[in-house]
Parts: sequence; structure tokens; C-alpha cells
Amino acid sequence: MATSTLDHIVHLTPPGTVRETAEQWRKLGFKYVFLAITTNSFLERRYSVIDGGVHTDGFTANALVIIDDHTYLELLSFTKPASSYPPDSPRHAHKWAKRAPGWIDYAFLGNGALHGARRISESINARWGHEGRLYASEVPGGRMREDGVRLEWVISAPKRGDGMVPFFCGDVTDRGLRVPTRPEGNTTHPSGARGVAFIRIVVSSQELPLLVEQLTAILDAPPFAHGPNLAQWHLSTLNGLRSPTLSIAVPGDELEEQFLQDNAVPGIYEVGFWVGESGKTGSVSSPFGRIVWVE
Repeated sequence: MATSTLDHIVHLTPPGTVRETAEQWRKLGFKYVFLAITTNSFLERRYSVIDGGVHTDGFTANALVIIDDHTYLELLSFTKPASSYPPDSPRHAHKWAKRAPGWIDYAFLGNGALHGARRISESINARWGHEGRLYASEVPGGRMREDGVRLEWVISAPKRGDGMVPFFCGDVTDRGLRVPTRPEGNTTHPSGARGVAFIRIVVSSQELPLLVEQLTAILDAPPFAHGPNLAQWHLSTLNGLRSPTLSIAVPGDELEEQFLQDNAVPGIYEVGFWVGESGKTGSVSSPFGRIVWVE
């Protein structure tokens, strides 16, 4: 299968702020579909969800913003600060435990294969052609809904966990259970947002060449645009008429320079959204992430 289909983008805010964040995004012109407290991580196999509530053992809270191209934004926060947990708590081993707030990661759609040659990790590692593995072995994931329906998926995570290359989420159960695109109102937003237009990742000039090599292996395609300061690839979505672009670039202005200086881990600088003629224009920032409206 193709390894270039965008599934979702992760936006992190400080512990305990997911409800506040969901309201901020509503004011930006997005609806959120549901709120959930969950203990799932790439390193755990314990799952629980409470719709709109707080679970005493929950590590993260999530609100989903589903777009018409069937991608979604995961608005995520930890339920409590790391200092609230004992030193041996699995909370400290969470993939995003040490990340600063903002756009922190992105996922492509996987195929749900946990074993055998069909695994995403096997395909990408075979393409890599260098010493070492780009992706670790697959890990099962899932959660239980309040109505008793169990959701299952498979995560293919990169060895580098800095959010500059994607992880993969492949559904074992129907994707519609994980990403409820129906009814149609779930994907309609006052902002006019219809799909993801681009993801822009800002890196140093030293990091760019290796990252281009890695992403070429991951997407199984060279960039359609490539220069000393920029590389770009076309992505696909499950329901989009226009393709998103993945851009990897060195800083192009003072704001991007400052972003690179302020973040110990470089990563996603901004996300663009396709909008209709009556949609929003220009750019705007949530408290921790930059958004661009693209006609």
C-alpha cells in the first residue's frame, strides 16, 4: 500500500488544558467531535476512555477535529504534570512526555499489519538501504468506547521520535470507529476548512539532507521540489480533491529562525488548511500553533 496518506496531526497543550484548547479551536472556526481521557501510549497496552470525563489513571486527554478530507487534528494534553506521578510511572516513558506545546507530530495511515512481510516497518526499512532501521517493530493499540465497542489499530513508530518523520496508524477495526466522519456535520467547520493544504517543518541546514533521505524512503518517492534549503512532497488523503504538501525547510524569515531557536526539538512550524471562497484568509495562531488559510 502507499505510505504517503496523511491520517492526522498532533497538537499538544499544557497539562489539564484540553477543554480550554477545544474551546480556543472552536473560536478559530473548528468544531471538535469528542473529548476523551485515555491511557494509551506506544509503550502501553492498557486502554480506557471516558467521554467528556476524567479518569483517575488517565495520562492524556484528546479532542478530535475531523476535516472533510478525512484527516483530523488531535488536540492533546496530559491530564496532570509529570511531577504528579512517581518516578516509575509509565507516564514518563510516553512518546510526547518531554515535548513542548505546539504542533508536535503527524501520522500517516498504516495497513494494520502487526506481523509478517506486510508490516509498514518492513517495507520502509527495506527501502532505507543504510545501516540501522528507520522504524521499530509494530505495536498494537486500541481503546474501549463507552458503548462497549472496542477499537483496535497498529502503530508503526520511527526510531527517531522527534516528530520530523511520521508514525503510522493502521486500523484493525473500521477506521470510521476511530475517526467518525459521519454524520456530515462532523467535518463541516465555520472557518471553511475543507482539508489540510500543507505541513511545514523547519529544521537546521545541517539536518536537512538526512531528513530528505529518510522521507524519500518513507514516502517511496523523491521530493517534487528540492533545493539546498527546501524539499517538498505530495501527500494524499482519503477524501481530498486537493493534495496536501509536506515541506521540509530551513528558516526562511525571522519568525522561523526564532522558532528554531526556541525549540530544542525542531518540528512542525505551521499547518495550512484549504478553505472555500467564503472561508477565512491569512494566518492565525492558537496559543501554541500557527495556522494558515489557503484558498
